[in-house]
Amino acid sequence: MDTIIDIKGLTKQYPMGNNRFTALRDISISFAKGEFTGIIGPSGSGKTTLLNIIGTLDVPSEGEVLLLGRSVGKLSPKEAADLRKKSLGFIFQTYNLLPVYTVYENVEFPLLLLGLTEGMRRKMVMEALDWVGLASRADSRPSRLSGGECQRVAIARAMVKKPILVLADEPTANLDAANSHHILQTMERLNRELGTSFLFATHDEKVIGYVRRKVKLDDGRLAADEIVTPN
Repeated sequence: MDTIIDIKGLTKQYPMGNNRFTALRDISISFAKGEFTGIIGPSGSGKTTLLNIIGTLDVPSEGEVLLLGRSVGKLSPKEAADLRKKSLGFIFQTYNLLPVYTVYENVEFPLLLLGLTEGMRRKMVMEALDWVGLASRADSRPSRLSGGECQRVAIARAMVKKPILVLADEPTANLDAANSHHILQTMERLNRELGTSFLFATHDEKVIGYVRRKVKLDDGRLAADEIVTPN
């Protein structure tokens, strides 16, 4: 399978007073196209830091992270932004929807940066809303939606440009069990039908039950890497 992320000897440190805090320690791992993988571990284990570096929102202190063949630590801010804009989708636990815009406008937002015609944007937005079962709510504002619906809008926004990779940080943290399963089934279907790779940072057992590979971090170290065999 095509490797889309290749990590060698990744260490990440942050200044902490006169000392340095090590968030990630000598991580080496790769991820292939089409994966549905969970990065799991307790709070503070380094999950979000790893996701942020893969997503070009942060850079390694040591080692190398290749994302789609590009070295994350060597990208200029503009190159990193271009890579995110064209190839990555992000889903956060807090949805990050813009309250003054409609559902349609929130999902359309990433496309405005790509120079597409209005007709192309409309087709892509309505297709994405259709994927998550919210085409009928296109003109609603986020304040009129439930938490589960807001997270489905966030998935549509992440998927609208058909990214190669979606990075999801605790995407079910604010949802009840029924909504969590619905969200996860939607993402699983998009992974299967569109071939989009999904990488989750999570300690939610519901999410862990869906992933096909479990990468466990413990105190910034790679503690386990397990392929999950379907029942």
